[in-house]
Parts: sequence; C-alpha cells; structure tokens
Amino acid sequence: MQRGGLARPSGRAATTATVPLLLLAGVVLVALNLRGPLVAVAPVVDAMRADLRVSTGTIGLLTSIPVLCFGLAAPLASLLIARTGVHRAVVVSMAGVLAGTLLRSLGSPTAAIAGTVVIGLAITVGNVVVPVVIGRDFPGATNVVTAAYTAALNVGSTLTSALTAPLADLVGWQAALAAWGLLVVVAAAVWTAALRQQVARTAAAEAAGTAPPPPAAVAPGRSVWRQPAAWGLTLAFAGQAFSYYGATAWLPTLLADVNGMTRAAAGASSALFQVFAVVGAFAVPALVAWWRRPSLVLLAVTAVWATLPLGLLTAPSLWALWCSLAGIAQGGGITVVFIAIVRRSRDLTENRRLSAMVQGGGYVVAASGPLVIGAVHEASGGWSAPLLVILGAVVVMAVAGTASAGGRTEAETEAGPVPVPAGEEHRG
Repeated sequence: MQRGGLARPSGRAATTATVPLLLLAGVVLVALNLRGPLVAVAPVVDAMRADLRVSTGTIGLLTSIPVLCFGLAAPLASLLIARTGVHRAVVVSMAGVLAGTLLRSLGSPTAAIAGTVVIGLAITVGNVVVPVVIGRDFPGATNVVTAAYTAALNVGSTLTSALTAPLADLVGWQAALAAWGLLVVVAAAVWTAALRQQVARTAAAEAAGTAPPPPAAVAPGRSVWRQPAAWGLTLAFAGQAFSYYGATAWLPTLLADVNGMTRAAAGASSALFQVFAVVGAFAVPALVAWWRRPSLVLLAVTAVWATLPLGLLTAPSLWALWCSLAGIAQGGGITVVFIAIVRRSRDLTENRRLSAMVQGGGYVVAASGPLVIGAVHEASGGWSAPLLVILGAVVVMAVAGTASAGGRTEAETEAGPVPVPAGEEHRG
C-alpha cells in the first residue's frame, strides 16, 4: 500500500486482504459520531426548552449552528489537517465532539450553545478529513469504504433519534445527551489502536526493506478554486445538502398537513427518509463499478431524488414510497459526491482542499434549507411551492454534478499510484 497518496493497485489486484480492517472499523465508528450528536437534541427538545427556560428559536440554534460550522469552518479545518496530519486530525475531531457533548449537557443555556459550537467545529474537521483518509488508506476499496462511511452517518443519526428519548425518560435529558460521549470514546480508542497498528506495519516494512520508496513530488496543479469541476461538485453537493436538510426539517409537518396524520405519526413515518439512506450508500458504489461513470450514477440518483417532490405533489397518499425512494437517493447522493472528490483529486493535498471546498460551500447553502422552505411555505400558504423549491435544488444537483463527477478514467486509475507532494506522505 502506498503511504500518503491516493494510490490504487493496478488492475483488480486489490482484495480484502489489503484493507486495514481495524482502520475500517475506526472509520465506521467515527462516522457514527459525525451526525448523531446533532440529532440527539430533537427527541428531548421540549424538556430542554422547559429546563433551560429559552425560546423555540434558541433551541433551533442547537441544530442550525453545526450546519453553519460545516460550511464556514471548512477552510480552517483543512488548515488544521495540513498541520496535524490526517490521522491525528481525526483524534482532534473526536476529542472536540466529546468535549462539546459534555459541555452541552451541563444544564445552562450558555453551556448548551457553547457545546453546540464546539461540536459543530469538531465535526467539521471530521467531515473534511475522513474522505481524505479513505482516499489515502483504502486505495483499492475507496468506493466500498465511502459507502460504509456514509451509511454509518445515517445509522448514527438513527441510533440517537431512536434511543435518546427512552434514555432521557430513565436518567433525564442531560445524562441522556452526555451518554453519547461513550460512543465517541470507543471510536477514539479504536482509531488510536488502528493508527498504532499502521505505524507498526510501516516500521516493520521499512526494517525488512519492503517499504515502497518515498514518492517524488509532483508539479503543483491549478488551485481547486480555479477548477470548473470543483465548482460543479460544490453546486451538486449544495443541491444535495439543501434538499436533505430542507426535507428533514419539514417532512413531518408536511405529512401531517397534507395527509391528516398526527404529528407523532408523521414524525415516525418520515424516518423512512433516514433509514433507506443506507440502501443508497451501498447501491451507489456498485453502480459506479458497473457503469464506470460516476456522472451517470449521479444523474440516476437525482432522478430518484425528484420522486419526493413530484410524488408528494401528484400522489401524496403514497408518501411511504416517495420517502423511501428519496431516502435511497439522499444516501446515494452524498456517497457519489464523495467518490467524485476522491477520483478528481491528483494527490492527498488536492483531496483535502477539494473536500474542504465542496463541503464548505455546500453546507453554507444547506444551512439555509430549513429557513427557505419554511419561509416559502408561510408565504404561499401551502406545500406546493416548497416542494418545487426542493425540486429546483435537485435539478441544480443533476446539472452541475453530471458535468463534474467524471473524475479520472478507469485507465488512469489502473495506471498506478499517484504520488503526493514531498513531505505530505509522511504526515499523520
């Protein structure tokens, strides 16, 4: 395995034997903590509002602040990763999530807001660095590991959504929120053990003289900010994230209004939108391997995404079908964008910068999703206009993503390792 670069073995030589399984477990456990802490607040929002004596708007900040951090702090996260190295940046991310989780549960409005900011900043580092780790340390299995990563993001959300309220009934909302710090500790422990294992393997290979030679430096390419494909991927991710956060925020209310469901039933039914994301996360890599063109896969994903607004506009009684299909699409959408980021990157540095640009710009737009959908609903007095806004975001994703998600060709991928700039290959 090539250290540091986005190296891939030639042909189909990669097998599961070359995959660092402990590190793979670390990626999955880390991903469980990159969305779960954000949605843990929703099941106990009423208890928090009563105990903290704050307004609904203040409670809303506990979910909107992290998404803003994802966008605004992504460039800073990229700089931190460059300074600490990719593996150590993951440890920093988990330490921040743990600190923010404990701070948020102290029981005061100031601590809740401060803890949320810390969580948002820490998860931003994880958002940017984990795709870089996947491209660097899983050169023969980037698609599959990306699928496992994005699936784990949704599993983490599902776990905290389902278990926080019952736990709060037993021990109170403060202890229930703090308890999720245990999962962070487990992830950090496994990640640290995996890092030590990687270091030991590298040292053994160097001692035996079987380690690959240090990669030569490559000539610096154009800045990602000057690459049309980078802007296209940013727009595609913005469309994906805007649609996801807008739909997540308002689906229960929409289903209750349109189909006459109770709020509780509508909230439970919209869980289909989250659960089926796991299917999309694993289906997309299979399609990429079969069709060999991520752009076509992204186009297919957006076609399925469009069934949610179009279906709810024309046949709202079939909401379960539309929510399930859109769940598959939103899980597949983020997966195919991450795959495109890896394929578009010439080396570790470009991967980090492109990941920061795409996610930074995308999440800034995504933070406005719930607000825009809510404002359009209020102005129009119905749900047709908000659904058309979501459809428009999906169209943006389709147009921008299809033009930008091509990446390197199969021949280029199989040609051999792509080196990283001198010095980067030994970091983290």
